[in-house]
Amino acid sequence: MNFRQHATSLVSAIEPIGPDMNILRKLDQNAERWLLLTFYVMLVITMAVEVLRREIFAYSSIWGEEIVRYAFIYLAWVGAAAAVKERAHIRIDVIMHYLGPRPKALLYMFGDIVMMIVAVIALYWSYESVHVSWKFGSVTDGLRISKVWFLMSVPLGFGLMIWRLLQSVRRDFISLKTGEPVFEGDTLFD
Repeated sequence: MNFRQHATSLVSAIEPIGPDMNILRKLDQNAERWLLLTFYVMLVITMAVEVLRREIFAYSSIWGEEIVRYAFIYLAWVGAAAAVKERAHIRIDVIMHYLGPRPKALLYMFGDIVMMIVAVIALYWSYESVHVSWKFGSVTDGLRISKVWFLMSVPLGFGLMIWRLLQSVRRDFISLKTGEPVFEGDTLFD
């Protein structure tokens, strides 16, 4: 049995798992989008309610400002992971226009690996504050709920970022191996 026949039989053996894999694939494709939408809607609605309460009733809640603040923090960290996924983060890529597909893939892989090292270090250190908050049971000032839920935004963002970087390195490795053009993402301006 050659490789192609073996791969085909392996794929046909896995096919019954299809619907579950479709759910996971859709979650993988849209996780950041749904999280960003959730936190953005939460931020906008809470901010609008608080503005109306201040202007109409001359009264504001203690929890409104906290929800907006923490929703914005989650929005920023999940947005960073989304930028890595779409390769839309800020970069200077003038030299990339003059390179062929293979050197371009190597440079993108190098950048992703460096970014992954930084993300792993940041993930490790961000767990320190979560651990301390968990250990001492710190709570937020207005909502009086555990700060762990809000401090987890940083490890969540870096965890998503590492996952997207692993996917990016894999995608670039395949491009490097096949000689196909590497995924460059969208440019912010030209």
